[in-house]
Amino acid sequence: MAQTVAHTFIDTLVRAGVTRIWGIAGDSLNALTDALRVDGRIEWMHTRHEEAAAFAAGADADVTGRIAVLAGSSGPGNLHFINGLFDAQRNHTPVLAIASHIPLEQIGSNYFQETHPQELYRECSVYSELVSDASQLPWVLETAMRAAVEQRGVAVVAVPSDIFFQTAPTRRPTAPIVATASRIVPSEDELKAVAKALDHAERVTILAGSGVAGAHDEVMALAERLQAPIVHAMRGKEHIEYDNPYDVGMTGLIGFASGYRAMEKADALLMLGTDFPYRQFYPEHATIVQVDIKGENLGRRTPIDFGLVGGVKETAEALLPLLRVGREGRHLRDSVKHYQRTRKDLDALAYDDGKKPIHPQFLTRTVSRVAADDAIFTADVGSPTVWSARYLEMTKERRLLGSFNHGSMANALSQALGAQAQDRERQVVALSGDGGLTMLMGELLTAVQNDLPVKIVVSNNSSLNFVELEMKAAGIPTYATGLQNPDFAAVARAMGITGIRVEDGKDLEGALRTAFSTRGPVLVDVVTAREELTMPPTVTAEQAKGFALWALKTVMSGRGDEILDLADTNVWRRVSGGRLR
Repeated sequence: MAQTVAHTFIDTLVRAGVTRIWGIAGDSLNALTDALRVDGRIEWMHTRHEEAAAFAAGADADVTGRIAVLAGSSGPGNLHFINGLFDAQRNHTPVLAIASHIPLEQIGSNYFQETHPQELYRECSVYSELVSDASQLPWVLETAMRAAVEQRGVAVVAVPSDIFFQTAPTRRPTAPIVATASRIVPSEDELKAVAKALDHAERVTILAGSGVAGAHDEVMALAERLQAPIVHAMRGKEHIEYDNPYDVGMTGLIGFASGYRAMEKADALLMLGTDFPYRQFYPEHATIVQVDIKGENLGRRTPIDFGLVGGVKETAEALLPLLRVGREGRHLRDSVKHYQRTRKDLDALAYDDGKKPIHPQFLTRTVSRVAADDAIFTADVGSPTVWSARYLEMTKERRLLGSFNHGSMANALSQALGAQAQDRERQVVALSGDGGLTMLMGELLTAVQNDLPVKIVVSNNSSLNFVELEMKAAGIPTYATGLQNPDFAAVARAMGITGIRVEDGKDLEGALRTAFSTRGPVLVDVVTAREELTMPPTVTAEQAKGFALWALKTVMSGRGDEILDLADTNVWRRVSGGRLR
């Protein structure tokens, strides 16, 4: 039976297992939203900003492993997608964006709200195309979806508003569009060459990224055979940190000294499923082996000696029997001991010293301890990501999402909504910064309207905290970073959300337990220390010089009280080793 293009979209999406679409309605989407109303099989997830819809869809896809969908009206409506779609593309999540367009006959006339979405989104997608005639369907839609799931990225289909109303061609349906489960293994000769190089090395370190997902046991077996410490990138944390006796923490700008040292001391580095971008943290004189499912990623961050295209799980399985047994484990033992000392020093800072405001380390560690064993965490970019990297403890069932590659603010709440939609009974905790939350604070209403019981923990330090740290490291007095914040708990209550405000450390655990056990969305507004330092694993001479210069300029500008606050927040606690005297 003949049906409209809008109904063809719905049928194709339903066969692929799509059960919801994120977005905001608009006149150019009328045919699609009305078809959704009549059909009833797909839930419309109404957000208050299209950027939030894109973040939510990315998290939705990340958690379910299936394609997620969002839709926006012409011009400014779907233009708002762009930041969230860049994030989804860089997180390698399969997302389909339906971008409605102005009427076909008006394209190219500088019509009201005219943009060219198929061009705008080429940089942040694996596929972007305009439907200019109904005869292109369902081919264009299916091609877009196939590209999204197989290349794990964003696909965009731009559809003029009048095309949605047209009659679609009649054609038998294709098989449901879901990701295939292929196994990609390097050649035997390549594996033997890598095994020979690793056997020759005395100090092998593994660097694990998000590509180790689903390969925990295989990576553990490699680490045991190689007697190799495992360093992880931020996106690898959730997949490899748990149940891992070889763990030595993270490296990078927000990592651990132990992770940095384990890589610096290595004479061979085995990179598994990572595109870790910071070149200054790679060892200069080690033999480097990189394993990645995408060949184009090989060698683009550091010179490599061997590049293998393959899935981490199957490559590790194939490589293991080729490696010699009985390797001496001094490098592993030294690295683990160093990590234990580093971990002890970090944990010594995560306590309540009875002072106000609350230390963010203590906040994040308490969240980790109180949260469910299968909780999904999202973290805003900046300080919440730093403390999540250092104090959230992963389990096999926990997840940690964020804008770790794109680095956008305002991601945590919207990603929490996307993660929560797939299971309203699972605990989802957004670790929000005050700057990030206020950028898209209207999404608190999205949680209420869509019955999404997310728990939002706000680190309220009245500043763009990580930006201030970057200024200090550059020798610049902090400026334009202060935030005049409301009582976020009161704002939440006005929106129909349970709101709790915490100003004293002794009240924190009880407040979190109450929040996590309360049905429906809850916001916990925690007043945290603004002057807390987030030190990188290694400090360059230039950074030290910049910090000293910042202190001098700050005093000379008449803001010496900021120096005293910094010392009160950090120096005393480190000198006393985290113990009350």
